[in-house]
Amino acid sequence: MYDFFVLMWKPFLACLVLVGIHAYLGIHVIERKVIFVDLALTQIAALGAVCALLFGHDFSSVQTYGFSLSATVLGAVIFSLTRVRYEKIPQEAVIGIIYVVSAALSVLLLSRYAEGDEHIRHMLVGNILLVGGDEIIKIFLLYSLLGGIHWFFRKQMILISTNPQTAYQKGMNIKFWDLVFYLTFGFVVTSSVQIAGVLLVFTFLIIPAVGAMLLTENISARLGMGWLIGAVASFFGIFLS
Repeated sequence: MYDFFVLMWKPFLACLVLVGIHAYLGIHVIERKVIFVDLALTQIAALGAVCALLFGHDFSSVQTYGFSLSATVLGAVIFSLTRVRYEKIPQEAVIGIIYVVSAALSVLLLSRYAEGDEHIRHMLVGNILLVGGDEIIKIFLLYSLLGGIHWFFRKQMILISTNPQTAYQKGMNIKFWDLVFYLTFGFVVTSSVQIAGVLLVFTFLIIPAVGAMLLTENISARLGMGWLIGAVASFFGIFLS
């Protein structure tokens, strides 16, 4: 146990930071019934990183982060525009198409890169066990800022996620609030994927939120339960690692 705290406290702390924001966003994603939007945005972010690699930038460079963030912002705009009041095609179908196209382009582009297989692996699983203190501080500050935005506009965010028809009837600008949601979501995803990879980010987003929603109907209680589930799972996962 002593070795765990000496060697693994940074990965565990990083997991707690990730759980803090992703469990909250996961509740919104499930209420919106756009479960795979996280995978789609992470894949779009990965496609941006691949483009940066082909331009000669290092995977962990500021330039690569800029490419990823720019691609994610474009994805956020598309997702905010494709949500309509009366759907002919479910938004989840659009999300699936964007995910598949982004994934295919990433594989095709990486096939022209000497270390393409290694970068594909890194995008999927990340490297959270080797996370540094500076990275934890950066994501904590960023997620605190984004979480503050969601807290300040919590009434609007919760309403458009849980009861969009009421939001339409009240005359709310749904596309604007969707854009705010997906932009903040995109910032989170872009930063998280660089540390934890696509699979772990998706896990933090969906599993704690699903577990909490099975146990309670109250939004605040769901958030607390989601954090608890994520923290306990992170502890055992890091301990076993």
